[in-house]
Amino acid sequence: MSLWVVRLLFLVLCVGGGVAISQVRPELVAQWYLGGIIGFGFGGLLIAIDEMLKGFSLRAFSAATFGLFLGSLIAWMIDRSGLFIYVEDIPIRWVIRLGLFLGFSYIGMVLAMRSNKEDFALIIPFVRFTSQNKPDVLFVVDTSVIIDGRIVELFERRFLEGIVIVPKFVLRELQQIADSNDPVKRTRGRRGLDILNRMRRLPNTDVKIHDADFPEETGVDAKLVRLARNLQAKLLTNDFNLSKVAELQSVSCLNVTELGQLMKPVILPGEMLNLRIVREGKEPGQGVGYLGDGTMVVVNGGKNYIGKQVQVCVSTLLQTGAGVIIFANLPDSRPAETN
Repeated sequence: MSLWVVRLLFLVLCVGGGVAISQVRPELVAQWYLGGIIGFGFGGLLIAIDEMLKGFSLRAFSAATFGLFLGSLIAWMIDRSGLFIYVEDIPIRWVIRLGLFLGFSYIGMVLAMRSNKEDFALIIPFVRFTSQNKPDVLFVVDTSVIIDGRIVELFERRFLEGIVIVPKFVLRELQQIADSNDPVKRTRGRRGLDILNRMRRLPNTDVKIHDADFPEETGVDAKLVRLARNLQAKLLTNDFNLSKVAELQSVSCLNVTELGQLMKPVILPGEMLNLRIVREGKEPGQGVGYLGDGTMVVVNGGKNYIGKQVQVCVSTLLQTGAGVIIFANLPDSRPAETN
């Protein structure tokens, strides 16, 4: 049923109600049309208010009600403080009190409607108001994963969606790195700050700076794990040891480096690869090349083809803590066409 059909039916009921009410008063029995006009005006006013409130959600109404209550409470406390007892003129005192309540009520409503769910953590620490249908996913990030920068692409392409929580102690650590006298550290720190600014500009990602700190915890890693546990958030990191500590404390952790390893294409013995030999290997006669994802390929007999593009056959794969090393052989002694 169309909304305007419902409004029309409501308007008819208001007119009928106005006519019925007019018949209760003897002096209005003969002027029943006045009751109909009053009912029509009342219904039209409500429909106009309904049209003006188009797009005003239940969450906005709840926030406005909370802000109205909070603003009225503050105004009542100021009024009860006896601040205006020296105003002897009662009408002037009444106007001051009216302005006080109207002003604080308006400010409270506006601030509440502009806020989001995470801002309520300032009033009730570590408590989030979540939707029962689709709760927001929180990600607490550490310094290493910010400097790494790959999380921008993960959020930009919506492989990850949610609210990114940057603790203030992580932001301080990042700033200290950016202010370091070491040029390498300074470059890494500035890159991390640039990554955060890029993430703040993503349309589908909210980046929040969290004020929580834990003075009793001495290390940044311990603070990160505790904050993630308190917020029931996922921890995003590149630190292998931090991910293991979080796992021991039952905190969900996503290691971007491990994710990158999982996303590498599966290479099996016997496959042919085309790559450039760039340097010598550790063993005599070996050459070393790299795939596009950075995987190292050790080519037996590839020393003589350094600087050339060759086609090799995969023989074995060696899994190490840093990733996979591929060992390959040259199918013949002739190099492929040089770029």
